[in-house]
Amino acid sequence: MELNNWLNRDMPEVAQKLEKINMDHFFKEKTIGFAGKEIVYKVLFHLRSALFPGVYENYPIDETRANILIGNRIRNAAVDLSNLIEKAFKNECAMKYKTLVERRDRANEITIHLINKLPEIRETLNTDIEAAYNGDPAALNTEEILLSYPSIEAISIYRIAHVLYAMHVPLIPRMMSEYAHQLTGIDIHPGAEIGESFFIDHGTGVVIGETCIIGKNVKIYQGVTLGAKSFPLDENGNPIKGIKRHPEIEEGVVIYAGATILGGDTVVGHDSTIGGNVWLTHSVPPFSQVYNSQPSPTITQSVPK
Repeated sequence: MELNNWLNRDMPEVAQKLEKINMDHFFKEKTIGFAGKEIVYKVLFHLRSALFPGVYENYPIDETRANILIGNRIRNAAVDLSNLIEKAFKNECAMKYKTLVERRDRANEITIHLINKLPEIRETLNTDIEAAYNGDPAALNTEEILLSYPSIEAISIYRIAHVLYAMHVPLIPRMMSEYAHQLTGIDIHPGAEIGESFFIDHGTGVVIGETCIIGKNVKIYQGVTLGAKSFPLDENGNPIKGIKRHPEIEEGVVIYAGATILGGDTVVGHDSTIGGNVWLTHSVPPFSQVYNSQPSPTITQSVPK
């Protein structure tokens, strides 16, 4: 069959079926759309460029004009972000913000709040960078960490998204955190509460759940999961939302590669060490050292005859 003949004769039926499916699902959900994803990514670019002038630019910047660059990036981010939040409120919170004026005013308030928080976010990210430098003997300087460490990429996006999540912005914080997940392999839910001087070494495969609480000076390695034991269900068999499901990690804890710590009532006491591949579903007191108690590997040697 000729492709052009098929496109003219049969393809319109496929298009109609897809239109109907989208009318029944995608359009009814009133999503901000796939174009909205690109705008979210653009907002993150502008915000992180304001936080770290020159790092995300295509060309070197004139340091004497950094203030102009920062101001322009903030303006661009603020306009796009406010419009996105307004649209998200219209779709997700129609009963709470019933008029265009209410939605726009609230979106502007949240945008201004985030912009005002940027200096604080930048100072906190300084502590994260220092934690990476102090915690990794392979790091030669802080510039190397900023330019090449996936943890800083993921944490910088998390700290922006967390502000919006705390202000009850729908959808957008999750889109931001999933963008960081795509970039780095590190999955930090924007609802998690993470203290300063936080370092994820290597990072691939790290998962940090929504209700996780992490204190200051915590270091974790690749493949660590801070997750839920299970999901309590309501009378209809659906997961109950809004309850604490993920562990608390107190200050000064080190969690080695592959460890899994689960449960909303699980607390890892301060200054503890959790060994690699540990499976932990209950609390441990401060200054604990938790390691797998498996038998040692069996090593044999074949001597050539």
